[in-house]
Amino acid sequence: MLNWDDFENLRVVKRLKLIVSSWWNAEVIFTDDKGHVKNIDREKPPVFKNKLFNMIIKSPRGLDIIEEFCRKTTAGGKINKNTFKKWEETGLPILIVPIYLDDTFAGAVLATAFFTNDVNDKDKEKLYKTMRDLGYTSKDIEGALSDCQSIAKEQLGHFSELVELIGSEIETLHEEITMRENKISQLNKELGTRYRYDNMIGKSSVMQDLYNLLDKIKHSASTVLVQGENGTGKELIAKAIHYNSPRKDRIFVVQNCSAFNENLLESELFGHVKGSFTGAVKDKKGLFEIANGGTFFLDEIGDMSLSMQVKILRVLQEGTFTPVGATEPKKVDVRIIAATNRNIKEMIAKGEFREDLYYRINVINITVPPLRDRKEDIPILAEFFIDKNHKETGLPKKKISKGILAKLMEYNWPGNIRELENEIERMIVLAGDDPTMEESLLSSRISQAQPVMSTSGGTQKTPTKYVGTLKDAIEALERDLISEGLKSNGWNKSKLAKELGISRASLISKVERYGLDKRKTARV
Repeated sequence: MLNWDDFENLRVVKRLKLIVSSWWNAEVIFTDDKGHVKNIDREKPPVFKNKLFNMIIKSPRGLDIIEEFCRKTTAGGKINKNTFKKWEETGLPILIVPIYLDDTFAGAVLATAFFTNDVNDKDKEKLYKTMRDLGYTSKDIEGALSDCQSIAKEQLGHFSELVELIGSEIETLHEEITMRENKISQLNKELGTRYRYDNMIGKSSVMQDLYNLLDKIKHSASTVLVQGENGTGKELIAKAIHYNSPRKDRIFVVQNCSAFNENLLESELFGHVKGSFTGAVKDKKGLFEIANGGTFFLDEIGDMSLSMQVKILRVLQEGTFTPVGATEPKKVDVRIIAATNRNIKEMIAKGEFREDLYYRINVINITVPPLRDRKEDIPILAEFFIDKNHKETGLPKKKISKGILAKLMEYNWPGNIRELENEIERMIVLAGDDPTMEESLLSSRISQAQPVMSTSGGTQKTPTKYVGTLKDAIEALERDLISEGLKSNGWNKSKLAKELGISRASLISKVERYGLDKRKTARV
């Protein structure tokens, strides 16, 4: 059955509830298959915008009154389609949208705290009496009643449709999470074949493109520049290139160029002779000499000084270097793979990076996608890290809850894969002996993060605030859903149309209408 905690803060559900509240000041709540109200703490109930509903919920008997109505009306699936009912105890109208999963009643979405044209004086007398019984004064009740809006008959269809969308989103997400979990084991079996290139994991289209590029260059000896944000796995890319190349049986050397100051870095890379500086008590081989015949991975090359860049350029052009304090150059055969998270072209424009070195290291360019651009890989990455921990510690393997998976898919991952791995390890530790990791174990930055959407240019924006007419608000929501769906599905319109429950022709029409065509967007 549904885990209601997974859905209360679902981005689309929050938007739809906001529209319902903004236009009709109505409140939306959820009940399970037994008629119990979900996600409302009896001791510390949330504050609702509608004054009347807020008063009902805060009274000691308020939730009991609601649940009694739900048990009589919805429990066991007595409601099998969207229905407007009269809330007998109060005389208020209430819209009930049942939620069915695999033909089994799982709960309902309820919208109330509004009036309709068929609410009569007798109904209002019931409501007034109920509020008095709950302990409120006439003045409080009058103020609350004036806060309830009357929904015109011609607007009831729109109102019902929006509340129904909330139920549909809950059903859809639950099904997607279930399908995703079922696929994880299948995907793990495939990791050893196409979806895993050395230690890299991913099934997304951007990762498939990356694998194809690695296949093309694996027999080459050309210099490679790997670019990408911190935590995206640039060193894994370098290792994949080396261990799938003709040099795979030779040494793979790694050096972070930002780890030392210029003098120490020169000694580390090229070595030194005895007496060349204070502390040089004996000759020392540099990493270039150690890497001879193999591959040298220069990480964070963008942090290297201009004078050091000249010496690296000499190795690339002539295959020679001179140890610190030496007079004779040494010759080496090393394949260089460089990496950086900085914008080298901007650095060249500012005079911070040599243009000739850039063209020498950028023979083959690989850009590693950030995790936010390959979120479909999060489930299998999470499962991989869980399995890795299980093998390393020998402790029972943990399971990940649907709530955690939903939050991981929503989060923007500024720290990329490294951040995801650390989060999984942290939750495993905090879970203790519990076999399943629950949402409460998530770091606050993830559990409380506001959902962020990517724009076509790669920048970020906050969720849309809906203003204007109801038609404008619905169109804005539809545009956002289609835009985000296109990006997450790799612009596969057939797949997105199936997910949205509309025809492909209808989706194409909407894409054109909202100006979401990928080719047109790219020209902007």
